[in-house]
Amino acid sequence: MKLAVAISGASGAELGIKFIKYLPSDTEAHLIVSKNAKTVFEKENCKAVYESEDIAAAVSSGSFGVDATAVIPCSMNTLAKIACGISDNLITRVAAVAIKEQKKLLLAPRELPFSAIALENMQKLASLGVIISPPVLGYYSDSNTLKEMEKFIIGKWYDSLGIKHNLYKRWS
Repeated sequence: MKLAVAISGASGAELGIKFIKYLPSDTEAHLIVSKNAKTVFEKENCKAVYESEDIAAAVSSGSFGVDATAVIPCSMNTLAKIACGISDNLITRVAAVAIKEQKKLLLAPRELPFSAIALENMQKLASLGVIISPPVLGYYSDSNTLKEMEKFIIGKWYDSLGIKHNLYKRWS
């Protein structure tokens, strides 16, 4: 699987890094980082790392063949731009390509509480088939530590994107 992973905003960037860290070795990950997230990430398991200003990067083209895209975390600014079709940086361009190519696009909004504007943007995107999946705690996951809860959340994201994993115990 060829996967584009974008980290927008600095708060919650650790989840984006862990999302990449746990990817199966046969996944080709292409990492895009916003200017704000750049200060808090470490490169790990990525075929290529792009700056969000590099709008001409190969990953921005539908012919590049990305199977799925995840924006983890997704700032409200990035979410709003995607909802309005604004492609002024590589993150929003890759998201726009995912929508036009009808590929899986997962957005993990990180702000709390959500404003009515943010909810309207999420509803608009969800109606287009975008997966809106904030990092919500799953109390039924039987997690005892923050690390276990993070693995559960990341595992749920992988499930949404069709990525095989064993990050959490399945319901039986």
